[in-house]
Amino acid sequence: MSAGQGPSMGQLSEPAAAAAIGAACKTLYLTGTAQVAGSMAAEAARQRLSHQAYLAEVLTYECEERDNRARARRIKEAKFPRSKRLEDLDLAQIPDLPPSTLTHLATGAWIDAGEPLVLLGNSGTGKTHLLIGLGMAAAEQGRRVRYITTAALVNELVEAADNKELSRLVGKYARLDLLCLDEVGYVKLDTHGAELLFQIITAREERASIACASNAPFSEWGQTFTDPRLAAAVVDRLTFRGHIINTGTDSYRLKTTQQTINKSRQN
Repeated sequence: MSAGQGPSMGQLSEPAAAAAIGAACKTLYLTGTAQVAGSMAAEAARQRLSHQAYLAEVLTYECEERDNRARARRIKEAKFPRSKRLEDLDLAQIPDLPPSTLTHLATGAWIDAGEPLVLLGNSGTGKTHLLIGLGMAAAEQGRRVRYITTAALVNELVEAADNKELSRLVGKYARLDLLCLDEVGYVKLDTHGAELLFQIITAREERASIACASNAPFSEWGQTFTDPRLAAAVVDRLTFRGHIINTGTDSYRLKTTQQTINKSRQN
């Protein structure tokens, strides 16, 4: 053994080898491997795997763990108010959304193309479920996503403008792969707030997708954005090359509640 070299692996006792693996995992930030290296080594010995096969198992496990942590981190950073999955969506309640369309949207190809998505329908018809579900799918596929209500976003923008940090915040939202904007039309915006929101929409126009949900038809958006010309410009940017889905008028939540009450009465 030459000077400066450590002992070969054959000269390490089992406890020393375990300690060396733990130290190396800490140095290399292999958090997943550190937790399972010992048990995987024991299993590899039972199966009489070659050293190369064991190394492949360990590295594959670490890659999968990193992917899982990255997905969890992106979902957390998106700030969804609750977890909603596309597979839990009752498509029978949304006749304007055939399975083929949902399958296409779930791939995220429209996000890569920078196309907008608008969900229109009454309260309780599945708009937010669909919005969050598509956002979560996009985040799990590796895209940067942020969910926020229209009122909350406008408040952020107004505060940033007051603190002379507007350009930084607009740039932050412009870099997202998908912005999920909920509750468009729920709150009437003043002129300043509407103009600030328009900056976000313009910054993402034809480059990065916005998916928004509204309980108001386009004809009523002028009441939200106060200025008819501004409302028309917003609608134009959110519909050009976009996907428009009507989730209907009958509240799914109300229908579910009524069915539950009827069943309890029958029992």
